[in-house]
Amino acid sequence: MTRDLPITLFYSPQTRATGARVLLEELKVPYELHGLNMKAGEQRQPAYLAINPLGKVPAVRVGDTLVTEQGAIYLYMADLFPETGLAPALSDPDRGAYLRWLFIYGSCFEPAVVDRFMQREPGSMNETPYASYESLIDMLEDTLKTGPYLLGERFTAADLLWGIALNWTTMFGLVEARPAFKAYMERINSRASIQKVSAEDVAMAAEHEAAAARLKTG
Repeated sequence: MTRDLPITLFYSPQTRATGARVLLEELKVPYELHGLNMKAGEQRQPAYLAINPLGKVPAVRVGDTLVTEQGAIYLYMADLFPETGLAPALSDPDRGAYLRWLFIYGSCFEPAVVDRFMQREPGSMNETPYASYESLIDMLEDTLKTGPYLLGERFTAADLLWGIALNWTTMFGLVEARPAFKAYMERINSRASIQKVSAEDVAMAAEHEAAAARLKTG
């Protein structure tokens, strides 16, 4: 049985891994949290590089299956527990839009935001994976204006991914906090899973900071 397989989340607080942990909380499945102190460079040690050679979190092991990359983890885990309703089934007409938003995040949104933050001159709309930053953000806004979620009235795992991403990017001024984004973030942030993980992340981050400081002082 799927629910009998051990689940381990390789994790560091206040990183992209936060979303993966929120997803596991939404799925209401037991999991082991394998914390990595990124302030102390644990993600670059051989033990973790054997898990993910890129030294990034999150990574999830379910039984003998190892999954890295945030979008892949969302896709895999939500499909693994269909009874939660967080992922439209393969035969569901909403499946296409659901997959589209999962993949737009990693292949378009993150590259667009990073290019803008780094003040890189983007290529033409035919050369970049995201066309243009403005067209991407406008498309997201138009979708959320008719919301309340990416698939209309239907809440899915994709909303966790995007709600958390917008929260971070607007907090740091990387994305304009448009009214539609603010309303969307309020809906997502009100979920018990996010409130729980966010509170525990604060405590874990403080512990990691203190441990890293102790290492520096010898």
